[in-house]
Amino acid sequence: MCAIGLQVVFSAFDINPIVAFDREYPVLGKAITLNSLLDLQWHLLVIIGLLPVGLVWALGRHVRVDFIYNKMSQRGQARVNLLGNLVFAAPFFVLMLPAAWTFMMRAWASDEGSASGGLNDLWLIKAILPLGLGLLALAIVVETIRLVRQIR
Repeated sequence: MCAIGLQVVFSAFDINPIVAFDREYPVLGKAITLNSLLDLQWHLLVIIGLLPVGLVWALGRHVRVDFIYNKMSQRGQARVNLLGNLVFAAPFFVLMLPAAWTFMMRAWASDEGSASGGLNDLWLIKAILPLGLGLLALAIVVETIRLVRQIR
């Protein structure tokens, strides 16, 4: 919200760049501009949404359809969860983890930055994608092992 508010205020007063530096800083470059605030909004949204998802899964706080699930026995619930992990989560991670890693590495190899005066070193921000997906995959692997033990 701060990034949005700052962008609105500085845009209204036509202040750009907002802050200029004597040297280049990681991610920010030599200045904080209206475009870097815009970039920051999108990237913060991804970071806030993706990093904690593994913890949310591990704590069982994720969304599920409970009207049928809650009427099942614990063993039945474990079977449904295991089936979901194997049928949906496993193929998703087999496809997404390598793609996320490649996405981040391509940004690192090309030293990707915003072409319009936004943020630099976007590989640092794009590294959140494989990290967040990896943490979620780890939580699901741990849960899958627990479910197999519970069903036995």
